[in-house]
Amino acid sequence: MTKDIYNVLFLCTGNSARSIIAEAITNREGIGKFKAYSAGSNPGSEPHPYTLDLLRGLHHDIGFARSKSWDEFATPDAPQMDFVFTVCDNAAAEECPLWPGQPMTAHWGVPDPVKVAGTETVKRLAFLETYRMLRSRISLFISLPLGSLNRMSLQRNLDDIGKSAAKAD
Repeated sequence: MTKDIYNVLFLCTGNSARSIIAEAITNREGIGKFKAYSAGSNPGSEPHPYTLDLLRGLHHDIGFARSKSWDEFATPDAPQMDFVFTVCDNAAAEECPLWPGQPMTAHWGVPDPVKVAGTETVKRLAFLETYRMLRSRISLFISLPLGSLNRMSLQRNLDDIGKSAAKAD
């Protein structure tokens, strides 16, 4: 694979936390090489407030942040994706749309911080831990030598990122 900019789509059910965090990290860490998007199979009306607070506090631009359906990215006029990653187990188990261009796919499941119970501090720490996990995976991903890997090797690397990062987490 050799391109100037690779399009990446992160999927989750609600598109309120994990996928939006992944989009923000990729767009900052992979600037000039990757353009990330996020979507959900059943998106809420807006991103979770803790997601926005976390990203703002870590100096991410949040102007992009909105919950959107994955249907937006399955149309002929949508950006053609090179990579599609599911970041929640529910989205991974759902039947996804057919993505134009047959992008590389992998599952990088991360626990849902929205579902964490406890004090406000405990909940906010869950969002920070989600950020840490996703940043670790995305850092591995964006450092791959995409131009020198064939599709089979690249797929193996993408799958391994989800598996090895899960063990380290």
